[in-house]
Amino acid sequence: MGSRSHDNPFSAVLSGLLDQRSKEPRVTPVPPGVQLDGRTCLVTGANSGLGKATAIRLAKRGAHVIMACRSGIPEAGEDVKRESGSNQVEMMHVDLSDFESIDRFCDELRNRNVTLDAAVFNAGVVPVTSRTNKHGLELMFAVNFLAKFVLLDRLLRAGVIPNAVYGNNSRADDPPRVIFVSSETHRSSIPIDFDHFGKPVEYGVSDGVKYYGLSKLHLTTYFQELSRRLNPAEGSSPDVCVHAVCPGAINSNMAREAPAWLKPVLKPVMALFFQSPEKASIPVDYLVVSDEMGRETGAYMHMMRMKESSEASTDPKKGALLWSKTEELLRTHGVL
Repeated sequence: MGSRSHDNPFSAVLSGLLDQRSKEPRVTPVPPGVQLDGRTCLVTGANSGLGKATAIRLAKRGAHVIMACRSGIPEAGEDVKRESGSNQVEMMHVDLSDFESIDRFCDELRNRNVTLDAAVFNAGVVPVTSRTNKHGLELMFAVNFLAKFVLLDRLLRAGVIPNAVYGNNSRADDPPRVIFVSSETHRSSIPIDFDHFGKPVEYGVSDGVKYYGLSKLHLTTYFQELSRRLNPAEGSSPDVCVHAVCPGAINSNMAREAPAWLKPVLKPVMALFFQSPEKASIPVDYLVVSDEMGRETGAYMHMMRMKESSEASTDPKKGALLWSKTEELLRTHGVL
């Protein structure tokens, strides 16, 4: 979709509507009969919206689904069990704005000797105005990007996600998959400010979408760099399949923090024109289940279309710089 602007709520909504009507070639969804029996899949932010729909879809395929959520425990898990017809569903608490909560969550997975076959990093926030978490970091930056970096660092080093580079427990003949839910808003984002990396910014409803796009540029650049680092031998089969997807415009509760004056406009438009979470979960399911996505790494999807992520996100120099700046920032907070 090029560099279409997403610099305010109205342009973001319009962009979402236009995306739905794209005629670009699509991949074919994985048939319902393909099963994930014996597989363990983690889905963050699975208590509602896209995460919940993804959990239901994977549970229907027979996977053991771990729903990692801040709220909705146990009600959302009971919903997923009922709608999927599976009892192989559990909920675990984690607050992705809180590094201590992330540590407790990762410790529990490690201590239980959990091995993840797939991890879907879906959880995100879109606050109506800027605010910081308990660590003094801007909330979207912390949840939409930093939390993923911390989670993956812990899970890879503990071998919860099998890998050769950090966990020394490669499963290259059956590589695990790491899936990030990104957004096409990363394409029109302002550049990452490496000189003031991690410094909180202030924004209101008029420019919140701009900083949401920036958080997704951080995430998409990280996904590309993670794929390179986990799979350093070019041309060989991947050790970990790392992919990302923009599921398109979704009629979900992501707009729950929109200002009161905007909700009467957003809600009917979203209900009428945006995808249901169930439909939006189809490309996520494809990345987790399809044979093709288990033989490569670094794929980016926009809904059901394969494409390249932005030039800024695929630049190896920017990826390496983002990685080093992130480690430096997290060390100042005693996380790494």
